[in-house]
Amino acid sequence: MATKTKKQAFDWQLAPAPESKDHFTLKSEYDLFIGGKWVKPKSGKYFDTINPANEQKIARIAEANQADVDAAVKAARKAYDNVWSKMPAAERAKYIYRIARLLQEKARQFAVVESMDGGKAIRESRDVDVPLAAAHFFYYAGWADKLGYAFPGKTPSALGVAGQIIPWNFPLLMAAWKIAPALACGNTVVLKPAETTPLTSLLLAELIQEAELPDGVVNIITGAGATGAALVNHPGIDKIAFTGSTGVGKLIQKSIAGTGKKATLELGGKAANIIFADATIDQAVEGIINGIYFNQGHVCCAGSRLFVEEGVHDEVIRKLKHRMRSLVVGDPLDKNTDIGAINSKEQLGTINKYLKVGVADGAEMYQPACELPSKGFWCRPTLFLNVAQSARIAQEEIFGPVLAVQTFRTVDEVIQKANNTLYGLSAGVWTDKGSKIFNLTSKLRAGVIWANTYNKFDPTSPFGGYKESGYGREGGLHGLSAYLNLS
Repeated sequence: MATKTKKQAFDWQLAPAPESKDHFTLKSEYDLFIGGKWVKPKSGKYFDTINPANEQKIARIAEANQADVDAAVKAARKAYDNVWSKMPAAERAKYIYRIARLLQEKARQFAVVESMDGGKAIRESRDVDVPLAAAHFFYYAGWADKLGYAFPGKTPSALGVAGQIIPWNFPLLMAAWKIAPALACGNTVVLKPAETTPLTSLLLAELIQEAELPDGVVNIITGAGATGAALVNHPGIDKIAFTGSTGVGKLIQKSIAGTGKKATLELGGKAANIIFADATIDQAVEGIINGIYFNQGHVCCAGSRLFVEEGVHDEVIRKLKHRMRSLVVGDPLDKNTDIGAINSKEQLGTINKYLKVGVADGAEMYQPACELPSKGFWCRPTLFLNVAQSARIAQEEIFGPVLAVQTFRTVDEVIQKANNTLYGLSAGVWTDKGSKIFNLTSKLRAGVIWANTYNKFDPTSPFGGYKESGYGREGGLHGLSAYLNLS
């Protein structure tokens, strides 16, 4: 019997295991959800949302203009003044709880649509995004009638109408992060999803109708940057919650300066993932894979900078390359897939630009050999070695499956290197020593730091960053306070 070679070990073909789409039907056209009803855009304009895995059109989406934004804000204000702010908190909690239960019941549909519209692997949509979204609604439903206990000695009151803008990387989860605490605190909402991933937000609007939430409490409008700008600048908005790029976050800061509007901004990141020689290397390698590749690098907290203690560098890189060769890149709806499609042609272009920059700057690029589909937007998992601290791929957010590796010798050195960035959203530490973990967590300038794990989220835990990663927190009690006046 012939002995299987190391190369052949990675040539096994997995039988396709696609998730079914037969259990639901998407509409071919979606309008704006304003005042509890589906309304045509006043501009009469629509745009297409496409599947990034095959470039096929999924549906036509209404494009909201300034007049539509105005209608949505007025509907939210009317609902706030007449219904939501006057409703007993325990009754508000029942509606939020009902949304959570319906989201659980429709979890399979939401997971499939999230993968179709955004390109992420079904395993992430199914096992992370949808359950976490439901968990946030459950969590904040529990707080709705207990705000006095959350902030003892204070008299909490709602802000009014919240304008919320979310990105394309976690469309449903970001919607839940923002809508759930806003409603629990007694606010009403106008939500604008990203133009490339609007579908799960629109499905959430259908679910909200089914939950019989009072008309106008949640309004969902779709469009691109002009729609978001109209929402930010509308005088009827009391609070802006934005997740997205640092550049846009700065524009929002300038727009609302002097207006009295409150804001939370969750912006970019360039997270450090630090592996010490005393770490469990196999566990750390899997954490690296989870931190940057399973999500296509499409998270602002992706561990895109890897710092490895010199003594274990060769072992870590050898095991990391071995693990990368086993990753399956392909159809997001296939349960075997580890890495799905890049969200858009524009984002793929940005990633490819940085790949060229990394090579031009002298870094050594590694990509495992794997066949990519002929249609769609794809990028192989990428590893850069011998990366200089000043290199653009080590300093700038790429938002793709690209990992830049550096080495270090001492704790002080890696703290200095990890903090040498404009961002401060998240970090990871891998070590067997608890004292080392506590030392680093007190000195790393990052809002969220994971120890011997990565990308673990919980609705009870606040999330947010320092420096150009924004300000304010979402999740936990911090997520409540962002939607309240506390006096």
